[in-house]
Formats: sequence, structure tokens, C-alpha cells
Amino acid sequence: MQLYHHWQGIKEKHNKIVVGLGNFDGLHIGHQKLIADLVALARKVGGTPAVFTFHPHPLAILKPEKSPLLLLSQKAKQNFFAKLGVEVLLQIPFDRDFASMSPEDFVKNVLHEEMGACGVVIGYNYTFGRYGRGTPALLEELSAVYGFELRVIPPIAIEGQPVSSTLIRGLLVRGEVTEAAKYLGYYPFVEGEVVTGEQRGRNILGFPTANLNIDQTLLVPANGVYLTKVHIDGESYFGVANIGVKPTFNTNNRNIEVHLLDFYKDLYGIHIKVSFTRRLRKEKKFASPSELVKQIEIDILEARAESLKIKE
Repeated sequence: MQLYHHWQGIKEKHNKIVVGLGNFDGLHIGHQKLIADLVALARKVGGTPAVFTFHPHPLAILKPEKSPLLLLSQKAKQNFFAKLGVEVLLQIPFDRDFASMSPEDFVKNVLHEEMGACGVVIGYNYTFGRYGRGTPALLEELSAVYGFELRVIPPIAIEGQPVSSTLIRGLLVRGEVTEAAKYLGYYPFVEGEVVTGEQRGRNILGFPTANLNIDQTLLVPANGVYLTKVHIDGESYFGVANIGVKPTFNTNNRNIEVHLLDFYKDLYGIHIKVSFTRRLRKEKKFASPSELVKQIEIDILEARAESLKIKE
């Protein structure tokens, strides 16, 4: 997949672009449906499947106080797009100059003249251009003027509940990771390099942990203890993760630490992915480290039992 941070002259580099428009926060199953349709349309016309999106999120510029924490890092989102078959990703820096562009100018100058789009795929509630005045209805009108095919993806629902990034955020804030996975199409995850922690897990508690710093731009599930799957160099291992501030030791920094089941190698400096599959309990302050150890033993037994259910 080729990544661009501009749209100028893209039609000179790629043939018959079919482009999906949106923020695609979390790339949930509604987004995946949209991308599957645009890839299929691109294959049908012998063209190039592309996505046009923004970084940072528009609200981070227009209304910073309302800007949401993200469900995926930019790197994870790029990798996800590539796996879904997107060949060109236009990840455009959003600023106030772009925000002032009218919907008509966006279609004429960007989609038509610079990208030569022959197909456009959007969600049913997509808006664009100055003041969000651009709508699917306007795109339908302009598709006849500029000769591109428009496809509007209707809402996708699970058990009668429409899928949305806002819904998923609410579930993660409550630690409901199993429920969130129904709408994401995958278990929520974080990834990063294992860093040196305070060594309490190994030296005091007897349960070595891999520590990850939390990216402050991402929405991490609520504090608590989770059954996880940890992905390392193409292999997967179950683990027990704590998200939080370790109140038993009166610390203030929120982080993620994972104890891998039946794994004994050194992970410092290794890039890992931690998928949260079940919440086992809330984070709790214990009267002593020995009480915490007893609870960790219970957590591990519960995690092993839950992991067997997932294997089945």
C-alpha cells in the first residue's frame, strides 16, 4: 500500500481510482463493509482501491475540547487498511484551510481534477466540506456532473444495534471489551515496545510482566484485569493484563502490564500486540502485597479457564 499526505496529481500515478471517504476510527465492521465494497468496485472497473482520510481527527482542529480519543493508532490503521485490500491511502493533514473548502470545490478540485475518481464509496451519514454541508444527496447530484459512480453504504447493525465508533467508545470506557469486539470485528488491542517497569511483578509478586506505556491519544479500556491474547513474532499466547495505576503501591502513572501464561523469555525491547478478550475484574487496592499475590493467583486460574473456552 502506498501512503500519501497530499492529493495533488494522484490520478497521474494511479489508474481509475475508487475512493472511500471517512475518518474510519476503529475500522469497525461498518467500515470494513465499506472498504470491501470499494475494493470490489475497483476490481470490477480495473481500477485502484483508495481511501481518503485525515490525521489529525478534524475535531482536534475545529473543536479540540470535543476531540475523541482514538480507537486505533495511525500505524495500526494503516496496516489494517493494507490487509483489507486498500492500495492507496491518502492520509491528509487536516487544518482550517481545508475545513474552509466548500463541498462543491472538494468534489471538483480534489476528487475529480486531482484524483480522477471514477468511483466514490461513503457511509450513509458521511458529511464533508465547510460546515459539514456536503451530504450523500449532494454527492449523488455531483456524481452525474463529474462522471463517477457513487455507492452509499447503509447502516450496519448487530442484533438490532447500529454499529458506530461512538458506541464502541462507550463500551471500552466501561471495560466491556467482549461486547466491543462484536462491533469492531476484532478484539480491541494496543501494541508497542515492552519497556522496563518497576520490577515489582518479578521481584516482589513473583509474576513477571511485560510493561507497555499508554499512548495518550488512544482510548484504552477501563482500568481493570483482563484476559488477553498477546501476539509476538507471529505467535499468540494467553495472558493476564492489568490496566491502571497499581493502587496497592500508591502509584499515579496509568500503564498496561501483562503476565503471559506459560511464557518465559525476555521481552524487553520487543514489539508486542495485546488483545483484550475478557474483563475479569475491576482494579482494586489491596491491604498488602501478599493479598494482591493471592488475588493474582485467582486471576490466573480464571484466565486459564476462560482461555479454554476461547480455544473451543
